[in-house]
Amino acid sequence: MFAPIFFLCLSTLAVASNLHFLRDTYIGHDFLDTSRWEWETLDDSTHGRVNYVNQSTAIALNLTEADDRTFFMRGDNVRMVSPAERGRNSVRISSFAAYSDSVIVLDLLHMPTGCATWPAFWTLSKAGPWPRGGEIDIIEGVNNNTNNLASLHTTENCNMTQMRDHWQSGTTVSTQCDTKYNFNQGCGVSFSKPKSYGEPFNSNGGGWYVMSRGSYGIFVWFWPRDSYSVPIEISRGFSAIDPNPFLWGQPDAAFPTDNCDYQSHFDPHRIVFDLTFCGDWAGSDPVYSGCPGNCVDFVNNNPSAFREAYWKISSLRVYTPVL
Repeated sequence: MFAPIFFLCLSTLAVASNLHFLRDTYIGHDFLDTSRWEWETLDDSTHGRVNYVNQSTAIALNLTEADDRTFFMRGDNVRMVSPAERGRNSVRISSFAAYSDSVIVLDLLHMPTGCATWPAFWTLSKAGPWPRGGEIDIIEGVNNNTNNLASLHTTENCNMTQMRDHWQSGTTVSTQCDTKYNFNQGCGVSFSKPKSYGEPFNSNGGGWYVMSRGSYGIFVWFWPRDSYSVPIEISRGFSAIDPNPFLWGQPDAAFPTDNCDYQSHFDPHRIVFDLTFCGDWAGSDPVYSGCPGNCVDFVNNNPSAFREAYWKISSLRVYTPVL
């Protein structure tokens, strides 16, 4: 029963898929271009123990660097943090460009990991205000997780049925995308593929994450660095790609639009990388129980615990369809 349903769903996607052409490329120093990326210093809306710093401060404190091939962003792993400070220094950047129907391809070498960490690679509405216009979490996890979580956060009347488990290799963990449900848990899919997050991802040299969005739905693929099935157009950064599941295989996370009107819930999105510490993970602090003692105190008093809390990006490419 599974196979016929799965291939019926894939055939629907294949009809909807179309050729996308490279619109923007970000490699190395491109992330330091302040006409393309905003270095945000806002208070963390999830109440993390973090102090987001501007670009000049990040460079001075060695929290960011770039060369011709890679870009780094780090959480501070040197200083103790006093209770009076806003939090541990870290970086959050957002693209000035906003994209609607598109395919985003991230070639990532290392992601932040470790006790009390909460990194995310995601997109959100440029127009807002949040949650109007939607949020798409492509990479997200907390603490010492080893499985990625992809999720959507929206206004009301958007949900995903269990039927989507036939569209994806991951496991549905929540179906209500509306932020008012369950402390803004969103509708989420936990990845089943090994090495998708945290220390196993980093030990394997990273991998590729791809998010495709359009009126047919929102889909996320992941291929580890040692995968033999990663499409060559993804690994080589071709100038044109076709997000076709018959060619790419089953997505890890599928969010079809059968019970969520795409046009009214998702508008053009900016791309965001961030790293916070502790905070309101779906309203549940017990996820940090593996950290010794209180999570905030752990962040304040253990700078060396954050030596692996950094992003190392090989490239980010954005493709848009021919209209």
